Amino acid sequence: MNHQLKPVSDQVIVITGASSGIGLATALAAARQGARLVLAARNGSALADAERRVREAGGEAVHIVADVGRRSDLEAVAQAALERFGGFDTWVNNAGVSIWGKLVDVSDEDHRKLFETNFWGVVYGSTIAVEHLRQRGGALVNVGSVASDMALPIQGMYAASKHAVKGFTDALRMELEADGAPVSVTLVKPTSIDTPFPRHARNYTGQEAKLPPPVYPPEEVARAILHAAAHPARDIYVGGAAKMMASMQKHAPGTMDWIGANVMVGQQLRDEPVGDPHGALHHAGQDGAVRGDQPGHVMGSSAYTRASLHPIVGAALFSAAGIAAAAWLSAGRQRH
Repeated sequence: MNHQLKPVSDQVIVITGASSGIGLATALAAARQGARLVLAARNGSALADAERRVREAGGEAVHIVADVGRRSDLEAVAQAALERFGGFDTWVNNAGVSIWGKLVDVSDEDHRKLFETNFWGVVYGSTIAVEHLRQRGGALVNVGSVASDMALPIQGMYAASKHAVKGFTDALRMELEADGAPVSVTLVKPTSIDTPFPRHARNYTGQEAKLPPPVYPPEEVARAILHAAAHPARDIYVGGAAKMMASMQKHAPGTMDWIGANVMVGQQLRDEPVGDPHGALHHAGQDGAVRGDQPGHVMGSSAYTRASLHPIVGAALFSAAGIAAAAWLSAGRQRH
C-alpha cells in the first residue's frame, strides 16, 4: 500500500521511553524539526526536564507518566495526545529494559517483568495506536534490536522479547495491509547504542555491564525513527554491524553460536563490580541522559544506516555489504 505520511515538521509524535537514551534523542531531534510531542516514561521529573529541553529545541510537548506494561497507562497517553493536539501522526514504541545474567540464574518474576515492558508494552502501544491511526493514517514505529534476529548470551530473555516484538510487528503489518489500513509499520533494529541501557538493566553477573562493539550514538537511531515517521519502511538496521550480524545469523548460524559462546560473554562485562544490580527493571531509573558511559570507542555515525535511508546509495551499499559479509563468513568458517 502506498502510505502518504506527513513531514516530521507537521506531525504530532508519541514516544515511549522518552526520558533517556534513544527516546530522548528522538524527542530532541523531532523538536528541532518543529514536531509536537507526547512524551511518556515512568520518571516524572525526568519527563518534565525532557519537555523543557524539547521546548528549548523549538518543539512543543506534553508529558505523561506511564508504565508501558499497563494498557491503561498507554490509553491515558493516547488520550493526552487527543486532548492536547487533537490526535497523533506517529507512535514510537521505544521503552525497553534488559537483564544481564544466565537464563537459569534469573528469577521468573524478573523474566516476566522484562516481557511486560519489552513485549506487552509494544503490543499495548501498537494496538492503541493503530485504532487511532486507521482513521487518519500515519506511522507506527517499533524499536526492536539486532537481537530480533539473533540471540545474545547473558541477555537471553531480552533477545527472546525482541524476537517476539519482530513476530508481532510483522503479523500486525500484514493484517493492516490486508485491511487496506493507511498505516505504515516499521521495525527499527539497532545494534549496540551508547545509552544508559546497561546501567538500567537488572544485573545478576556481579560485574558492571557494557555493550559489545562496535557501538553507535543514539542520534543515529533517532534519525532512523524519524525517517520511518515520514517515509514508509519495513525494517531499518541501525549500524552496519547490525546488518552484518543478522546476515551471519541467517547464513552461518553455527559460526554465530561459536562467537556467542566464546566471545560475546566477555564483550558484555566490565572488569569492575556492579554498582546497582537492580537497575530500572521494576521502577524508574536515573533518567535524563541521552548518552551512557560505554567504555572504549563510540562511532560518530553509521555510514551504512544513512546510506540505507537513501534508495540509490543504499542499493550500492547493500551490494558492497553482501560481498563483505560473504568474505567474513568464509573466514569465519575457516577459523571455526
